[in-house]
Amino acid sequence: MKEQIFKGQREGEEFLFMFRKHIIAMRKGFYLFLGVFAISCLPTFFMLASDNLMDALWIALGGFVVGLILFFYQFMLWYYSLYIVSNERIRQITQRGFFGKDVVELSLDKVQSISYNIPGFSGEIFKFGTIIIQTFVGDLVIRMVEHPSEIYNKLQDAVYAAEASRRS
Repeated sequence: MKEQIFKGQREGEEFLFMFRKHIIAMRKGFYLFLGVFAISCLPTFFMLASDNLMDALWIALGGFVVGLILFFYQFMLWYYSLYIVSNERIRQITQRGFFGKDVVELSLDKVQSISYNIPGFSGEIFKFGTIIIQTFVGDLVIRMVEHPSEIYNKLQDAVYAAEASRRS
């Protein structure tokens, strides 16, 4: 058997591509970092003329560190949440906290249709959108996908190849 590229890869299953959400999906981490750091800097402005300026700087440094920790947590959730597409299935792996993980698999032969949309000006500028995969059992909606038109085309090719291999 060939080397496994991802955990749970079956024998004879071929890895096609992997993608994750756009970096803008973790904007909550940026906001948390900036918010905590900005609030921790407020005492510095009020203590500029006092003798306790060093204490205020320590508070600002503490806010910076706490903000970095919150940012790192959001980054980890974004980085370890991904989508793996093989010649047989789509595997959605969603990181839930430090130790939790949700895995959803969707067989390519269950896909009825795939569509995508780009949500206006911001989606067009930053190149993100939503992909909707319709199946017999429901829809898989993937929001904040980077370059949705490219992912859409790759998914269409994978579904078409799976249908062709099933027919032959």
